[in-house]
Amino acid sequence: MIVHQLRFKFRDGVTEQELESALAVLRRTAAVDSVEFAVVGQHLGDAGEGLTHAYCVGLADLDAVRRYMDDPVHLAGDPELIPHLDTLVIGPDTSDDPDPELGAKLGALHEDKLARYPEWAALMASIPQVRMA
Repeated sequence: MIVHQLRFKFRDGVTEQELESALAVLRRTAAVDSVEFAVVGQHLGDAGEGLTHAYCVGLADLDAVRRYMDDPVHLAGDPELIPHLDTLVIGPDTSDDPDPELGAKLGALHEDKLARYPEWAALMASIPQVRMA
């Protein structure tokens, strides 16, 4: 199992309706076939980080991660969500897979997606603050 986590803060000026719409997008993405379990909601970590919300999905293996990344629901949802994000923290991801190369393989999948979907790469680049945890 690979557990993928995102923590984030919405941009100043995002309305309550836009916030609810963005969370609905995340819930739709979390419901795709490749996802085993998911949580979408408030971030309960250190308030000093300024992060307000979190998204976590469980994916069975690398094949499920590939399907998840390319799922049409996921691809269609990102343009509805990403413009509202001010800060995005990706990870830390966790796994019970003992493969010592798993992190590198996940990173390669991400880089491959950036290369295959230049419009997605540009969208990701539009988030003011992105960091890996």
